Amino acid sequence: MPRKALTDLSLQDRRVLVRVDFNVPLDGTVVKDDTRIQAALPTIRHLLDHGARVVLASHLGRPKGVRKEELSLAPVAVRLGELLGFEVPLAPDCVGPEAEAAAARVAPGHVLLLENLRFHAAETKNDPGFARQLAALADVYVNDAFGTAHRAHASTAGVAEFVAEKAPGFLLEKEIRFLGELLTEPERPFLALLGGAKVSGKIEVIENLLPRVDALLVGGAMMFTFWRARDLATGRSLVEEDRVEVARGLLERAAELGKEIILPVDCVVTDDLEAGAPGRVTAAGDLGDGEIGVDIGPATRERFAEKIASARTIFWNGPMGVFEKAPYAAGTLAMAKAVAGATAGGAVSVVGGGDSVAAVRQMGLADRVSHVSTGGGASLEFMEGKTLPGIAALGG
Repeated sequence: MPRKALTDLSLQDRRVLVRVDFNVPLDGTVVKDDTRIQAALPTIRHLLDHGARVVLASHLGRPKGVRKEELSLAPVAVRLGELLGFEVPLAPDCVGPEAEAAAARVAPGHVLLLENLRFHAAETKNDPGFARQLAALADVYVNDAFGTAHRAHASTAGVAEFVAEKAPGFLLEKEIRFLGELLTEPERPFLALLGGAKVSGKIEVIENLLPRVDALLVGGAMMFTFWRARDLATGRSLVEEDRVEVARGLLERAAELGKEIILPVDCVVTDDLEAGAPGRVTAAGDLGDGEIGVDIGPATRERFAEKIASARTIFWNGPMGVFEKAPYAAGTLAMAKAVAGATAGGAVSVVGGGDSVAAVRQMGLADRVSHVSTGGGASLEFMEGKTLPGIAALGG
């Protein structure tokens, strides 16, 4: 059966259990960054506008099955209430008699937030009994937590087996649409820009993207494993020695497919990363024995920016250097500006989760790309071509 959309559901006076991703950073008892709460608001407001009795479920941190007051969702309930304009009560638990009583009291057009799902070890174990208890709170189940869709947990996969009506929320549907179109029908040229520290976390993504993209640009510390595969000097830069042959194989595979893997031609190096010492620019392979590569160089920035400007579809995951240190952020900033510029020119741009999202937000450019994914691991697994349990559980 085709997967239902949220707009297909009858909602009036029905209790809707919504899996949201409110795993937000806290500063004591205050939410430090409410981006993930804001992202869930369109779904929540749609449910409220259609008379649903809304019960929200989320995890926060990694309590590992133990109740920890510092990981209570109480600060999240306060911030959500401020955003919605009315008080949002927090249930003392997410399952059991107290949670059931609190859920039963929710009136149409009102919201209840359940306490941290991961206070129960049964959540991450996808325990059927725990999933049934969650399902007992719902007439309808909605998953709007893309950030956990790659996890087969009770609240993301198990509960859907015990609720007849289910659908993705607007955020999850948007993620499926944007990421899915990258893999199935991208407008060409289609370019992928990959960075970050390690090749090991991106091997499957590269393998799945190579037949699909027109060019793949590699930056970040993972570039040095590729440089080593081409027998270039890397100094003290991060190299995954056990992935050098894999990198060499990916370069050969790209050549066989007639696709470009474009590596940096220069980089910024330093001899003291921790101190944030000013870097110098060196050509590929010219690093001294004691030097560490910390960013792509100016010639690479220019070359990458030219490729990005000519693309019609762009997927970006991973920063180009140690962007959290100002002296080494120029490469990541240049790529963010290039992607934003291409988007303004009509390209479709998707920034994968994790550090690349932090980078575009830090640089004030998040609203100048087509889509900023809310899931780091989930977006990578989706781009690897894997079936995500939280999406599969919704059918279709």
